[in-house]
Amino acid sequence: MSRLGRVGAETNAGWRSFIRRRTAVFFTFFFPVILIVIFGALVRTDPTGEGLFTEPPAYYVPGYLAVVVLFTPLSRMGSEVARHREGNRFEKLATTPLTRAEWLLAQTVVNAAIIGLASLLILALVVLLTGAEIAFSPLLVPYVLVGVVCFCGIGAMLGSYTDSQDGAVTASNAIGLPLLFLSETFISLEQLPGWFEPLVNLSPLTYFARGVRAATFPEADAAAVAGVDATLANLAILAVLAVVTFALGARSIPRTD
Repeated sequence: MSRLGRVGAETNAGWRSFIRRRTAVFFTFFFPVILIVIFGALVRTDPTGEGLFTEPPAYYVPGYLAVVVLFTPLSRMGSEVARHREGNRFEKLATTPLTRAEWLLAQTVVNAAIIGLASLLILALVVLLTGAEIAFSPLLVPYVLVGVVCFCGIGAMLGSYTDSQDGAVTASNAIGLPLLFLSETFISLEQLPGWFEPLVNLSPLTYFARGVRAATFPEADAAAVAGVDATLANLAILAVLAVVTFALGARSIPRTD
């Protein structure tokens, strides 16, 4: 069987495994909807111009998308790798032509399909519930795809180095929650201490948020990076980080258990 055939077969198996878990399907789509309803439709913008949510609704689109682009790969990949380790499945995988990188690629394709559907739902709800005026840039697609690759790699590392599925989920939440709010998604740099800016720049999610905001909310006036348009520059940085994390994630997956 060719490499494409092996990845396709594993992708099909991964997709079927996901849709059989009704609880996972429900919360994958339900959690971001709840956030949009609470923060977008109920809390809304602070009329005094102080505190959180003082920007126009479109400013927070990257944050809503980040919920699925960040949490879904971290939790799903982390728990999937941990589950395979507990079931000695990687030992069986080592006897097949399917490599660790191909296995991770197949799981990434499944996550990309899931997150792509969730992102469409999020964008529709943001427009309907918050009245956000979004510029629908075609670059949204590569941003979501590259973001998924990046965080699937990180999720694979979490699943490889934690001792159980529960440990992988706990680690993904412990990493994901701070990143969600401290990567220029819902909280701007101006609202954080000056010394914290270098830490913000270490987060891959920061480049996702900056680029998506530049693509969907031109009024944000995103700064160019080294003379390159912010939308393209942040995508390039995120793509480099995605290649690195995917390679490290594939390398971290054990050959045997």
